[in-house]
Amino acid sequence: MDKVQVVILGISATPGNNAFALILKELEGNNRLPIIIGAFEAQSIAFELEGVEPPRPLTHDLFKIIFDTFGYQLNEVFIDNLDEGTFHAKLIFENEGIQIDCRPSDAIAIAVRTNTPIFVNAEIMEEAGVTPIQNEPEGTFQNFQQPVPKAEQQPVHSSGNKRLDVLQSQLDKAIKDENYEAAAKLRDEIKKILESS
Repeated sequence: MDKVQVVILGISATPGNNAFALILKELEGNNRLPIIIGAFEAQSIAFELEGVEPPRPLTHDLFKIIFDTFGYQLNEVFIDNLDEGTFHAKLIFENEGIQIDCRPSDAIAIAVRTNTPIFVNAEIMEEAGVTPIQNEPEGTFQNFQQPVPKAEQQPVHSSGNKRLDVLQSQLDKAIKDENYEAAAKLRDEIKKILESS
């Protein structure tokens, strides 16, 4: 079975904001594979890629802790099947050929935490992948493949912009209170202000 390695190109809200489209892009090509995922999984992926540290571990963080504690090495995430519009994935470990079936959204949320490569069955990429039109804008979060290391991130505190300071304070509180939906919205609003300044 041929495999195509992919990276996360972006995550964008779908109409109605009840779900999100996770866009995967071929590492050595231009085809993209959109996968609809839930809000919790989208936030989990986004938080890890953007270096947001919740006060307590999220569910996908616990998986990494368990893998590390018991010495399981995740080799790859493989999106291996598309059945009646539903994608299926496997976590593939180097330990004794262990493979665990799971949803692609969960597999990818774990992959970003463990720096594990993501692969897609080449037939699925051929069947469900899309080739962008020239000059089409990239995904909503274009830098997801190479997040800024947490140690290099600059917190936005006294910026001189009163609105920005208020939003940052609200973001800090939302994260502390584990209100991740509000935190994601505040983060996006801060990002828009920073991009326009």
